[in-house]
Amino acid sequence: MTILERIVTTKKAELKLRKAQFPESYWEQSPLLERKPHSLVQRLKNSPSGIIAEFKRRSPSKAVINQSVSVREVVTGYATAGACGASILTDNEYFGGSLDDLVQARACSSLPLLRKEFIIDSYQITEAKAFGADVVLLIAALLDETQIKALSAHAKGLQLEVLVEIHDASELEKCLQPTVDIIGVNNRNLKTFDVSLDTSKDLAAKIPADFLKISESGLQDPSAIIALKNYGFEGFLIGENFMKTTHPGAAAQEFIQQLNP
Repeated sequence: MTILERIVTTKKAELKLRKAQFPESYWEQSPLLERKPHSLVQRLKNSPSGIIAEFKRRSPSKAVINQSVSVREVVTGYATAGACGASILTDNEYFGGSLDDLVQARACSSLPLLRKEFIIDSYQITEAKAFGADVVLLIAALLDETQIKALSAHAKGLQLEVLVEIHDASELEKCLQPTVDIIGVNNRNLKTFDVSLDTSKDLAAKIPADFLKISESGLQDPSAIIALKNYGFEGFLIGENFMKTTHPGAAAQEFIQQLNP
């Protein structure tokens, strides 16, 4: 069983419990359902850096990354650094995150917030809006074309922007939906966990201009961002590179300053 298959199995069990405790109608009563989301797309288009900074405590590939900093401290630091948005991991079993992290991020920042989660059910999208997200992630490796259509349409009905993540050319075609705003290329091979920026470079020309393009994983140096901008990428999701430091916000600020001297 691959790591993705294990995560999906866990997620299905979690969802069964969540739905029993809090039916979707419960989250539909949240006052945040009426909130107008912040647009990550517009922030990225108007930004010279395009940095989306991530908060995550651990990951299956790296185990513990940083357990000592608070969401408030990190997200506030990212905003001060000039990030375009923040990605918040809400998976607990594999990444040590929670929906409470999303609530705290929303309470302390007006940055567009991406709920970074393994979404397989519309329930999770309604939940994302109820907890303050502006953008939701759909992972093409987990979903077929029909699911991507349905889930992205549900998100748009809640005024959320949709980021679909791909890992190779075979996943791209099913993502080309009018209800998708952003296509993200993950440079990490999900089978080997190897990282190569060539993944983004190879896929860039295949992504239609209708979609904003972002690159994810392995972006450890400002020179990588500069190189990928030449391939049409407008956004760059960086997590571990900041989170592995004592002060992620300061690390993000130094990184962004090198992009905008």
